[in-house]
Amino acid sequence: MKAVQIKNYSKNIDTILCDIPIPEIGAEEVLIKVKAAAVNPLELLIISGTVKLIQDYKMPLTLGNECSGIVEKVGSNVTQFKKGDEVYARLPIKKIGAFAEYVAVEQDAIAKMPKDCDFITATAIPLTALTAYQGIVEELEAKSGETLLITGGSGSFGEMAVPIEKELGLNVIVTGNERAKDHFINIGTDKYIDYKKENYWEILSDIDYVIDTLGDAEFEHELSVLKKGGRLLSLKNVPNKTFAVKNGFPLAKRTLFSLAGAKYDKTAEKQGKEYRFMFVRLDGEQLKKITQIIDKNNIVPQVDSRIFSIEQINDALKLVANGHTNGKVIIKM
Repeated sequence: MKAVQIKNYSKNIDTILCDIPIPEIGAEEVLIKVKAAAVNPLELLIISGTVKLIQDYKMPLTLGNECSGIVEKVGSNVTQFKKGDEVYARLPIKKIGAFAEYVAVEQDAIAKMPKDCDFITATAIPLTALTAYQGIVEELEAKSGETLLITGGSGSFGEMAVPIEKELGLNVIVTGNERAKDHFINIGTDKYIDYKKENYWEILSDIDYVIDTLGDAEFEHELSVLKKGGRLLSLKNVPNKTFAVKNGFPLAKRTLFSLAGAKYDKTAEKQGKEYRFMFVRLDGEQLKKITQIIDKNNIVPQVDSRIFSIEQINDALKLVANGHTNGKVIIKM
């Protein structure tokens, strides 16, 4: 089968299209014939080796973190799926490989696709939706009636996060670009701030939670709008001790992440606030709940009009790297 691989970490986008065997499946796995796979900034972080302290991969590595497709074969202990089911998934962090014609995935990672989604649209959901769900429910432990700010939230993450947040009863504020404003108001955003016209830190205060998609440069501003006892969750900054302990890393990594995140932890603590970092994981049960939210609210994620083939993967990765996209970038098999 065709598969997109890298042979080593590199700052250059230089993947190789290979011919490798179709994977064998274990008793708890299903074999998915991939119909579409999404290209995310996470792929760029993996290629460059930026996330190797969290997950260091053996080479050569087949890339790709989320996909949709048709179940081709099921393992002997698989009870939830059968051949022919249309499914989608965020693949296990330790066993990615969506940029291929087939992928073997444990049944606990996948869910049946939303009823009104085609393969391309469904592929745009798992990674961002699970990030939003886990961030809100597990990391922030947000409750109905509270207020959440997403900085730089006008991209694919915010598009999935806002409907999930509204379903959970939260008040949602998003900062982003002007062209996305009407769309985000239509999907439920309570307040949208055009970052070129207003500084959110000058007009907001006493916010319960912030989800950061921008990184270190915005940390002080994000912290400043939080109320005492508020929690800041970063998707882009550095891991900290809480992240290391929660994920069961060995002592050496716990020490390293504790040092890396110490500045952010201490700054937040001085203000009576809390800093968190997360890295999204698979969870088929959560994905089923997300599917119900999508079906109930008729959510249709935006997909960039430039659909790529597997042979055009480097072009797709470069498009994501440049950041000039209008929705998720998709590889169609």
